[in-house]
Amino acid sequence: QLYRDARECLTLLSQRLGSQKFFFGDSPASLDAFVFSRLAPLLKAKLPNGKLQQHLKSLQNLCNYCTSILSLYFPWDGGECIPRTSPAAGAEAEEDPHRRRNQLLSVLVGLVAMLGYAFLSGIVSIQRGSVEPAAQRPLALEDEEEEE
Repeated sequence: QLYRDARECLTLLSQRLGSQKFFFGDSPASLDAFVFSRLAPLLKAKLPNGKLQQHLKSLQNLCNYCTSILSLYFPWDGGECIPRTSPAAGAEAEEDPHRRRNQLLSVLVGLVAMLGYAFLSGIVSIQRGSVEPAAQRPLALEDEEEEE
């Protein structure tokens, strides 16, 4: 039922757009921003079930609509309608050549953030004191409680 409703919605949007560049003429309106925000991910994302994506690609005017907005407002994205197919070997390397570096930086930033939080909230503290061998210094009851 959900797919049927979504297909019907896409068909109605396609009929409403017709051959216009935008829904209300030659300049974009807030409706165009809203519709594009829903259609672009559907058009561009790799989905496990591509039935709805295939239906969108069959509606050429909506596909052209997304492509023109992508190329007009997001020129670095390419704005093509049909996703590029690449060989399975090395596909991840082509998508993001700096993936490993970004993962490492993410881990380091997360670690620094956690340590910073631990120090600032008082969970971990560093106290300076004299270094004495444990055998020479008798433990008092207060010291034992602090260690626990």
